[in-house]
Amino acid sequence: MRRALTVLTVVGLVALVSVAGLWGAEKPKIQVLVITGDDVDVHPWKITSAATRDILTATGKFDVKVSEDLKPLESAEGLKAYDVIVYARFHRGKAPLSPQAKENLLDFVKGGKGFFVQHLASASFADWPEFGKLCGRYWVMGKSGHGPRVPFESKIADAAHPITAGLAAFTTDDELYAKLCGDGPIHVLVTADSPWSKKTEPLVFCLDYGQGRVVHNAYGHDGKALQTPEVQKIIARGVEWAATGKVSGE
Repeated sequence: MRRALTVLTVVGLVALVSVAGLWGAEKPKIQVLVITGDDVDVHPWKITSAATRDILTATGKFDVKVSEDLKPLESAEGLKAYDVIVYARFHRGKAPLSPQAKENLLDFVKGGKGFFVQHLASASFADWPEFGKLCGRYWVMGKSGHGPRVPFESKIADAAHPITAGLAAFTTDDELYAKLCGDGPIHVLVTADSPWSKKTEPLVFCLDYGQGRVVHNAYGHDGKALQTPEVQKIIARGVEWAATGKVSGE
């Protein structure tokens, strides 16, 4: 009997130590790949990609790697290390994606991971229709546009969604993108009234793609545009939601 009690005591201690270890263990960080570079001269991509990285790392929730080219998309095995891709690059087709890279990107999202597209990045790969579908809405040269850059008010279209919960209407100094193309289903989170298009334009929205999640953020022209606190929250929450399907705390 004494031996049996000793064994039970040891087992109990091991269990307690294991539980304590779980309580004390640091939650694994979300692994983020930011793809940037190759933008038009009016977009300071080095500044905006650094600002995006800083916004994410400041939360303590993310480990962020920044790539200034498309090479990471060539390796399906390499992409397994990441939970979400932040695509902040306007790719003008100088070195188009290989068929394998296209397949890897789509499979990454379809398989249950996240994709966060920012500002003009949706104009990339104009000859690849599926990329436009992945972005939900996308900029088309000669059709999409914006008026003069001035501070404008953005409105919260869905205050119940985890990305926009608790946010109120806010003013930001940025380009107000309008006439983005595409007709697939999207869930609109933030809008603004465009004097240029004379319409209410979706500026932040999300959609499902296979088993994965996509968030499209049309803000982010330059460093100044990314200083707005609400935009910073949308980026941090949006990347987390794309990666995990939820937003934890602030």
